[in-house]
Amino acid sequence: MQNPPQLLPPQGFHNSMLTSRTMATGATKSAALLILFFISSLLACAASDLRLSKVGGKDDENCVYTFYIRTGTVWKGGTDSKISVAIAGSDSVSIEITNIEDWGGLMGEGYNYFERGNLDIFAGRGPCLSSPPCWLNLTSDGSGEHHGWYCNYLEVTTTGPHSGCFQSQFTIEQWLATDTSPYKLYATRDYCPPVELAGVGNLRDVGAVHLGIPQIE
Repeated sequence: MQNPPQLLPPQGFHNSMLTSRTMATGATKSAALLILFFISSLLACAASDLRLSKVGGKDDENCVYTFYIRTGTVWKGGTDSKISVAIAGSDSVSIEITNIEDWGGLMGEGYNYFERGNLDIFAGRGPCLSSPPCWLNLTSDGSGEHHGWYCNYLEVTTTGPHSGCFQSQFTIEQWLATDTSPYKLYATRDYCPPVELAGVGNLRDVGAVHLGIPQIE
């Protein structure tokens, strides 16, 4: 009796099977890479949200503030003190940032802020101002081994949803110290129209601590 004929795979069958397996393996790797990319994107977004929410995470803190503060190059112009910032718009809406270094320092771990010649950058989230900042108060707590500080200027930009980008620069050129003129631990700059600030009173030469304005910690 004759053996039944053997069924042989068509020519090139083994090569096509190997190619199919290779393609399947490649597709699996591509899918895995896409999943990893998606997860890393989610983690990056979460980290960004955590960075901004450091201000307080309140629902009304929808605007992002970026501050650039230049310390003068004069001898002993740097300071170890804690610096607070208050800003206001022409409509009298104001916010205060207590200890701006802890609030939003961006210069990295181990960096020494407010040293002579530094341009320090800070950013974080807070309640929105409805008009560009036109009033500023810088306050030093006078702490640290060297409390005196000479500030050249402060520049602030703010932006938020459904609003434009505001930018304001305040020239300081003043010591914040108790042992040199003007013998004050704060500096106030008022570029707002006086009439529009009537509801708040005279903001010139007033310490931010006396304003009773909302604080960001």
